[in-house]
Amino acid sequence: MNRIAAAILLALSGAALAQTSTAPVAPSASAPVFAPAAAVDAAAVLNAHLADDVTRTMKLFDVPGIAIAVVKDGKVVATRGFGVRKLGAPDKVDGRTLFEIASNSKAFTAAALAMLVDEGKLAWDDPVTKHLPDFQMYDAYVTHEMTVRDLLTHRSGLGLGAGDLLWWPTTNFSTDEIIHELRYIRPATSFRSSYAYDNLLYIVAGKIVAAKSGKTWGETIRDRILRPVGMTATTTSLAQNKGNPDVANAHSKIDDKIAAVKAMPVANAVGAVGINTNAEDIARWMNVLLAGGRVGRDSSGKEVRLYSEKQAREMWTAQTPMPITEPDPKLAATRPNFLAYGLGFQLRDWQGKLLAMHSGALQGFYSKVVLVPEAKLGIAILTNAESGGSLNALQYQLLDRMLNPAATTDWIGTVKAVDDESHAKELERLGKANAARAEKSQPSLAPTAYDGDYEDPWYGLATIRHVGGKQLLTLSRTPDLTGELEHYQYDTFIVRWKERNFNADAYVTFALNPDGSIERMRMQPISTETDFSYDFQDLNFTPVKKEAPKAP
Repeated sequence: MNRIAAAILLALSGAALAQTSTAPVAPSASAPVFAPAAAVDAAAVLNAHLADDVTRTMKLFDVPGIAIAVVKDGKVVATRGFGVRKLGAPDKVDGRTLFEIASNSKAFTAAALAMLVDEGKLAWDDPVTKHLPDFQMYDAYVTHEMTVRDLLTHRSGLGLGAGDLLWWPTTNFSTDEIIHELRYIRPATSFRSSYAYDNLLYIVAGKIVAAKSGKTWGETIRDRILRPVGMTATTTSLAQNKGNPDVANAHSKIDDKIAAVKAMPVANAVGAVGINTNAEDIARWMNVLLAGGRVGRDSSGKEVRLYSEKQAREMWTAQTPMPITEPDPKLAATRPNFLAYGLGFQLRDWQGKLLAMHSGALQGFYSKVVLVPEAKLGIAILTNAESGGSLNALQYQLLDRMLNPAATTDWIGTVKAVDDESHAKELERLGKANAARAEKSQPSLAPTAYDGDYEDPWYGLATIRHVGGKQLLTLSRTPDLTGELEHYQYDTFIVRWKERNFNADAYVTFALNPDGSIERMRMQPISTETDFSYDFQDLNFTPVKKEAPKAP
């Protein structure tokens, strides 16, 4: 209690840590009223602890830079940066440093569609084919029945991350090619029967936004959302960041050591992952979301909105139930009582209150946005590293600072302990698997017999070639997915990707026909910690038959 009292005293004396503020957005008439004193106390507590909380998180989870935005009751409590934009360089993260926010872009696509619904240009339950006539899924029934709403709710029947290798890591597929390839991706479950997170259908949703607005997705988001909200620094592509020195660099682990890596352009997947923003801008965005789409009032006093209150309710209404898994006993208090996906947001409860939230992950960047509508509270965490633990630790710690300032739970230390235990178990599992392999076994065929072209129905070509004494596997549409094959056991090899920061090495297994020829090639990530967007297990490569030479 002494630390809390000191924090409040510090704030009242005007010596609290620096914070920025914007004009408040007045709550709607139906919004709950909060006592100003409680809000000031929570803000003071948060700001008194924020530097320590974030600095400790960066050190424990090996994150070079973090930006934090916190809003409460329409006002900005904090927009601050910590750490550095790039390891080895002196430039500090601040409130205007741009980060890729990946899947937190999905809320922008959902909001753009909500605006089109308000304008009568589409309805949530319109068939997708009404707006994109060439749209096609693997199953004709699903093609016919899939609605705009279905695109946003992760219940299509596709498996987790299905088809992500069409855009992740950077590929040379166009957006239209990605959408076309959907027809070749087999479903994992029946339509609307279960939840499985996907990105491809948000790419389709982004295409609808462009088709109905008459502009590209990026132009539409800039004109219809970013400018009205005042998000002047936010961009919709990495190309737009050129010339801006205040941009965070991507960082990944290489052999368990953090390192600066190149960015991952995703121009073909913007509807799912296209936004780059900073703490100051995302604070404005959170205030608009918490105000139900209300931006403020114009010079004449007229209310300015992005979308109606009706659409705001729709976006935060449960659409698809999500399975609830049991957390580690140390994190038992984080278990939700309900969990569902809305339209661009995950919905759950926390200490009796609704949370509307989302995470985002791209190569070298993780982010999280957490909104507590009842408390008019928003928290955004932007990082230039790939550490889900850092996001979870700060999410719980900052929620406690703002909602329960007297709480003493050390979420940062607890999440770190659970993360370390989980990683140690995975290393142990990998060690046992490696020790159990038939190390002295030999492949069935001569090394060069595995060379050739292989084709998957939705991805396309992969090639295996001997180059400079090495046997290389290359996924043809993904320039960076080239790696050396090494024998593991029997007819299974391991591909170790040239880009070591991917942390996505995979098993490559060949099946043979009775005559000894290769029937197919399958892949599977080696580690359970590999990002699910490396959906190698969904690939089914068969050898490309060489045409017999034509007679002269």
